[in-house]
Order: sequence, then C-alpha cells, then structure tokens
Amino acid sequence: MKRGIILMNLGSPDSTSVKDVRKYLAEFLMDERVIDLSYLARLLLVRGIIVPFRAPRSAKAYQSIWTQEGSPLIVITRHLQEALQAQVSAPVVIAMRYGSPSPKEAFDELMRREPALEEVIAVPMYPHYAMSSYETAVEYARAEHIKGKYPFRLEVVPPFYQEPNYLDALAESMRPYLEQDYDHIVFSYHGIPERHVQKSDPTGRHCLKVENCCAVDSVAHATCYKHQCLTTMHKIVERLQIPADKHSFSFQSRLGRDEWLKPYTVKRLEEMPKEGIKKLLVVCPAFVSDCLETLEEMAEEGKEVFLHAGGESFTLIPCMNVHPKWVETLKTWTGR
Repeated sequence: MKRGIILMNLGSPDSTSVKDVRKYLAEFLMDERVIDLSYLARLLLVRGIIVPFRAPRSAKAYQSIWTQEGSPLIVITRHLQEALQAQVSAPVVIAMRYGSPSPKEAFDELMRREPALEEVIAVPMYPHYAMSSYETAVEYARAEHIKGKYPFRLEVVPPFYQEPNYLDALAESMRPYLEQDYDHIVFSYHGIPERHVQKSDPTGRHCLKVENCCAVDSVAHATCYKHQCLTTMHKIVERLQIPADKHSFSFQSRLGRDEWLKPYTVKRLEEMPKEGIKKLLVVCPAFVSDCLETLEEMAEEGKEVFLHAGGESFTLIPCMNVHPKWVETLKTWTGR
C-alpha cells in the first residue's frame, strides 16, 4: 500500500513581530473548540479585547525563546520529521493546526511525493484528548481531507496517553533528570476550562460530577482530559518508581476568569517552598515538543515564581522532542 505520514502539531506565528503574533492568536482563539462561545461573542472577545492586549506581550515571550532556525515548536517538529523519515520508507511531512504548514499543504505535499497515495496516517502530537487540542486538530484535518476530495484514506492515531511505547519513551527521556538530588517533581499539564471537560463527557453526568470521578470507571474516560493526564502520571510514576510523597500534578496556562482544572501550577509554585520543597523538577507531559508553554511559561516565568517564593533550584525536564525512543515509537505506529 502506498502510504504517507503526517505529524500534526499546534503551530506557531511566522515570526516574533506583533503583526504575525496577532494573526496567529486570532486564528487560534477564534477556534470554536478553544473559546466555545457564539461566533459574535467570540469575535468581540478575541479581536476586541484579548488579541490587542495579548499580542505585544506574547510577541516578547516568543522573542525570548526564538532560535536562529525559527520557532522552537516548528523546528523541533521538523527535526522529528527528519528523524522518522530516516527510519521509514513512506514520505513524512508535518502539519500545524494553526499557521503553516496547513493540513492541506501537507496533503498536497504527500500527493506530490507519492501520486498513487492510498492511505495517510496522521499522528496528532497530543497524548491526551481535549476538544481544544486533539479534537480540533483531527476534525480540521478531516474537514480538509473531505473538502479537497483526496483519493487516499485518512487514518488518525488515537490519544496515546497510556500506550506502552509512548510511556516507555517518556519515562526514558525523564530518567536522567531523576538522578539528581530533588525534593519533588511536578507533572504540569496544559490547563483547560472545566466546562470543556464536561462538554466532552458523552454521559453528561460523570466528569467533575461524580466524587473522585477520574478513578471511577466510566466510558467518559475515553474523552476525559483530566483522567488521561492523571493516568499518564500514574503510569510514569510506576515505571520510574517515584515515591508517592515526591510527586504531584497541576495545570498551567489559564486564560480568563472561568474555572479551569485545578490545582493551578503557578499557585503551587508559590506554595511549595513554604512546604519545604526547595529543589523542584517539572515535567510537562501534555507536550511532546518544547514550545512557548514549556520554554517560556515554565522554564522562565515558572522558575522565577518558584525561586522568588523561596525555592533553591528549579529544573524543567525537556519534552521528548527527538528522543530516540520517541522516534522509535512513531516508527512502530506508522511504519507498518
């Protein structure tokens, strides 16, 4: 079978200019699965309030992490593409949910490289299901596939939060950092509004409604972001034999005044030194590639918050990026 592979990630502005960041934020935040308001309300909020105020600040944040090659997220995803391409015969391309290259550009590139293409395997770079990440990327790609009337079948890798190969790769990428002296490790996941968790609950009565809902079996877990995040943490802790009193979880990147998943990472970073936690490790398993949320929000802002509160050392464990075990995992999923 003539097969192609797409690695699908979030995306990034074309540059660190306020103009390009404004354009990127507008596309990102106007997504109805990110800000789930009516179109008019979303338009007024995003273009009238959020983007004008946030774009200059975000541009400075991107400037602090930008590399000579460009956006870290794009650069790392391209390096991952190259590493995987070296191990599989099928053509490998990348696509971004927002910005460039788009899924259409990825489909067209695969068709150019393999005109007789029969199947495309898309790998969303999101281990956990959330309507504002995995779902929007997948549905957008599927819509573009239908719109373009492409002749090939589109197959999508499901959320892999508990897939053994992924867990092994993540554990191995973390293992060297656990050899240093540390008091505690925080699993900091990207946050989402609580209403998103409830909207994704097919039962409408389990997530955040049943006591200890993440530990109570339910069909809702198939699309429950919080449950999947905690599952990843529990399985990694088991693999790496991290003591129960030396790890915890939290959620970062809150936007707006709505209730988001708790506890909030920034609040925990302020509290931990007062609890005797002075040497901290942080890992961000919701991301497979380092990006603004890891390199700037955590490695810079998060570190400053923790040290200012009395912490002594703060170490951010890098994402898997192009770790050999991660490349091997992708080959296992797509190289058949």
